[in-house]
Amino acid sequence: MKADVIVCNGVLFALLLAGRLKSTRVMFLRQLSSVATSLQPQHLAVCRLGLICFTPVLPSPSRLLAPTRTSPRRLSTSTGAMTEHSDHEPPYKRMRTAEEKRSVKYGDANRERGQKSNQEGGRSESRSRDANRPGKGPSRDVQRGRCGFKPEQSAADEDMLGGRPRSSLSQPGNSSEPPPPGVELAVNQAPLLGRETLLHRCWEVSPACSAMAPPRGGDRAFDFSVMSYNILSQELLHANSYLYRHCSAAALAWSHRLPNLLAELSKYDADVLCLQEVQQDHFENQIRPALQARGYECVYKKRTGKKPDGCAVAFKTSRLRLLSSNPVEFFRPGDALLDRDNVGLVVLLQPKDAAPSAGFVCVANTHVLYNPRRGDVKLAQLAILLAEIGLSSRPPNGSRNPVVLCGDFNSTPCSPLVAFLTTGHLQYQNLPIGMVSGQEYGSRGQRLLENPIWSPTLGINRQCQYESTWTSAASSPACATVERVISHLSVEDVANNALKSWSLEHDLPLRSSYPPRLMPDGRAAITTCHSRCAMMVDYILYTPRESLPGGRGLQLLGRLSLVGQPELEQVGGLPNLGHSSDHLPLLARFRWLVADHS
Repeated sequence: MKADVIVCNGVLFALLLAGRLKSTRVMFLRQLSSVATSLQPQHLAVCRLGLICFTPVLPSPSRLLAPTRTSPRRLSTSTGAMTEHSDHEPPYKRMRTAEEKRSVKYGDANRERGQKSNQEGGRSESRSRDANRPGKGPSRDVQRGRCGFKPEQSAADEDMLGGRPRSSLSQPGNSSEPPPPGVELAVNQAPLLGRETLLHRCWEVSPACSAMAPPRGGDRAFDFSVMSYNILSQELLHANSYLYRHCSAAALAWSHRLPNLLAELSKYDADVLCLQEVQQDHFENQIRPALQARGYECVYKKRTGKKPDGCAVAFKTSRLRLLSSNPVEFFRPGDALLDRDNVGLVVLLQPKDAAPSAGFVCVANTHVLYNPRRGDVKLAQLAILLAEIGLSSRPPNGSRNPVVLCGDFNSTPCSPLVAFLTTGHLQYQNLPIGMVSGQEYGSRGQRLLENPIWSPTLGINRQCQYESTWTSAASSPACATVERVISHLSVEDVANNALKSWSLEHDLPLRSSYPPRLMPDGRAAITTCHSRCAMMVDYILYTPRESLPGGRGLQLLGRLSLVGQPELEQVGGLPNLGHSSDHLPLLARFRWLVADHS
């Protein structure tokens, strides 16, 4: 009798629910197994009908005999369907489901573009195992312009290198100042593959161009353009392939990326190129010969140790000549803080037809440590670079020359690190070490910056200048005078001095060529985007014209516009078939008043 009831109930549930509810099927099969010994021949036909209804989700024998877990569930209905939900589903699983949906969106879109490109070109690219394996696209944090890092950074993560006055710029047509050669071809005539993945970037002209005063007697205006571009080393791409699983394999192949990158450099035709993540073998065999054929002279500095890439500065020999170049290594043997292999380059350039005494522009290029939780290392690396810039930009006669500082700083625009560069001051008492670069949100459990940040043996003071006599200062007779002065200090003086000991300074007037937000809606500007984050970390800083005597600084004439998150989503993120790096190139044009003594 019990078997009759169970079989009939099971078939009834099957007919009513059409076999859609997994819990009903499992319950029927468990009950059926409990009375299997009491089944009669007349039950077989009915059992066969019930089993047919439940076959699609027949559980394994171990799950069939496992004890039933009781958890409260609710049913919600929708048009034409019935689904079940668990009240105790972990939030991270629900988030992961949403991210997987976005991953399918990004991955499928890029894969379709890759297949289309391969069909049109009639070629097949070699694909790595990591690139072929489907993965997650940009996460929820990426869509918000944030970065969601794991609590502990791997070695691959660390190896992946790399006052803010806002100048209002207008669209083309509002000023007579022309863009640099090639910029007008940025969208309509770009010689790039995958045109459906090209971002629309226009030239923004500074309103100050129309109101700019003519050069004084004995001076002439020298206009030049500067590009900063992290081109993404191919070896680092493979070492961090998890960041690019949303990309098509065709877009990641070096045979596709190299001509795309060279076409991009040729199109924008900048007078000075500051490149990061330039792989050494690619530079020597492919990139430098191609740039030399276009009239550039190149200076390169590879990262120390066994790292495959470095920084490069290239300039047009038809317009500029090289006075000196200074490679900068941040690694210091035996220093626990400065044990990373990042580097920089400082070059002095002068207009080719200018008199030797006409002055020069100091161009610096660097790629600061990536690790978001090592703000102390980032600050120490920048202190070394600022000391080198200060030493190079001030000749023995005491004159000051304009500076252009480019690079991937791995820091956001509103971070303490970028504020330090643009304001010349940083108060870091009680500042968590992971908040320096602004790459992460939240400082719980992070240690604070120590005082001093770097060892005195580095020979660089708090003003980010070299001190050649710092070791002998403590033993000089002046120390006795200092002690007598300290004995007469008030409590307020002592407090102020203690506060200054927790500060960093530099005297290089620097301003960013790009504001942190886009007009007119104020959304965040983005220079890098992959599956882990989307934010602004690349910069072109310059010495403003009014900050040097006689107006010898630089006047920003215009810049190539940046984009926001919606535009990047439309092209499937970075890299893609049209843009072959996970960074966007920055391009700015400046005017410099050169003393013409000829």
